[in-house]
Amino acid sequence: MVRNVTGAIGSMVGRRDGDGPDPARESCLVCGADLVESETFARDRFCPVCHFHYSMTARERIESLADPGSFRETNRSVTSLDPLSFSSRVSYKQRLFRDQRRTGLTEAIVTGACSIGGSPAVLAVLDFGFMGGSMGCVVGEKVALAMEYAAKRDLPLVAVVTSGGTRVQEGVLSLMQMAKTAIAANRLHEKGLPLISVLANPATGHAYASFANLADIILAEPGAIVGLAPMRSIRESSAQPVPRGSHTSESHLAHGMVDGVVHRADMRDRIAALLDLLGSRFRLEAQRALEPTQRPEPRPQAWRSVSLTRRDDRPTSMSYVSRIVSSFVEIHGDRVYGDDAAVVCGIGQLGGQTVALIGQERGEDNGVERNGGRTSPEGFRKARRAADLAEKFGLPLITLIDTPGPLTSLEAEERGLGNTIAMMMSRMGRLETPSIAVIIGEGGSEGALALGLANRVLMLENAIYSVISPEEAAGLFYHDQSRADEAAESLRLTARDCLELGIADHIVQEPPGGAHLNPGEAARHLRRALLHELSALQPMKKRRIASERGKKFRKMGEYSSHFRSAITREVSSLQSFVSTGVRRIARRDPESEPYPNEDIPAG
Repeated sequence: MVRNVTGAIGSMVGRRDGDGPDPARESCLVCGADLVESETFARDRFCPVCHFHYSMTARERIESLADPGSFRETNRSVTSLDPLSFSSRVSYKQRLFRDQRRTGLTEAIVTGACSIGGSPAVLAVLDFGFMGGSMGCVVGEKVALAMEYAAKRDLPLVAVVTSGGTRVQEGVLSLMQMAKTAIAANRLHEKGLPLISVLANPATGHAYASFANLADIILAEPGAIVGLAPMRSIRESSAQPVPRGSHTSESHLAHGMVDGVVHRADMRDRIAALLDLLGSRFRLEAQRALEPTQRPEPRPQAWRSVSLTRRDDRPTSMSYVSRIVSSFVEIHGDRVYGDDAAVVCGIGQLGGQTVALIGQERGEDNGVERNGGRTSPEGFRKARRAADLAEKFGLPLITLIDTPGPLTSLEAEERGLGNTIAMMMSRMGRLETPSIAVIIGEGGSEGALALGLANRVLMLENAIYSVISPEEAAGLFYHDQSRADEAAESLRLTARDCLELGIADHIVQEPPGGAHLNPGEAARHLRRALLHELSALQPMKKRRIASERGKKFRKMGEYSSHFRSAITREVSSLQSFVSTGVRRIARRDPESEPYPNEDIPAG
């Protein structure tokens, strides 16, 4: 059982400045606010006014995360030696003994089993107060043992990293702990178990560049210094002053390296939600045949569908997610370069079952730049991360498609636009978990197809799917973009057209007049269709899921009875057009007009 260390540890052991939190602090270092009567400072060690996050000991963090009385420490007796007989002004053994006596710990990490929000888990928490939280042989060993314990008992692992760099006193043996912990993390991944990292201030060095960055989900506390190198090294290696706010949690979020910056007061709830979602084993099963609602309608005018998909008030991906998914937790970043706000990824519950979601978002909120829903290389890489999570945890993947196309620019090309589209299609094609793609608005070219390679392709009643925009098609064929409405008819881009061509599997009904007139009703129809498809796909085995998806797209464009019928229709239409033209010519003076066209003035 964990004792309350908020005051006990601080009173029993001395602390050097900067080694850890001072329970007796009377005012905030940043804003000067009074902390004496603050319950938030006493409990969570952050200022209630400016929200500056002070450091915490490992045991304080365990108390803040684990359910009361649930933590059971493991491998407490594993202690450090002096493997290299390191020589310095103060011997390594003396430094170890001094930090052990001052902190009450045997090493810079505490590991054990507990429950968080009712979900069982393994905790591994580094303590910056013990030799800067650096990763020597014992820290590496205890991390590996914790991961092996988690893998053996099918438990998720949560690692809290607060580390200041390298355990120089153990030389290259310290370096080898990066490899040890990376290999141990692979065992969790192979067994499909969640690994969640929390980066606190500071999170640098060997721990950051090994197991912490191999996590499925990486969270960080506000304002934490985050990166491989400590801030001192960054300043020394830069000829220019380091920009304000760089090398922090927030800058890493902007550059796609972490999934979220979470306030300490909300951290336990966020982790509990993730453990609940990733540990869920519920699956949908239909009690009787259930077909998605479809209202028989006359063939829609193509340009009307185009106009409806482009309305500013048409429901977006996040509008549908907020209405049909509960407990949604968003993930951010591609872990390579950046975070594309035009692609929203996360996990949530649909009908009581956890699902992974990818949505192309074109709506604007709080000034977030979404490039009109055009997906960048970073967006495709982030989507691929979500697909990886879906497969690892056996979650159905749902993609909501609404984009005029990929973000085409020289910069995007240089960051691998074509490669990321190809890789995303390949990933979707070999996914061994059920996938459903829903075109909720505009399905534009490669930007839509990259997320549309799924077991089932649904289209909302007024959605469109096209290789090129009607304006571009009109410019290409008629040299006149004002004739986009004519081009739209020729492109066969409506949901009804795509259903007849075998591209879409079902059309999801919209409220009369369009989804924008009643977003709630539109969401209900979509939810019903998704539940129907999930209940049909869930019983399928992994190999069959991928195999049937492959067969589905292998047949696209194949010369079949359907395409023979389509060609017959096109030939009949062409013959009718030619016959009409001939009759018109016969009624005219052949010298008055070279070709009959009422839309173009003669001469």
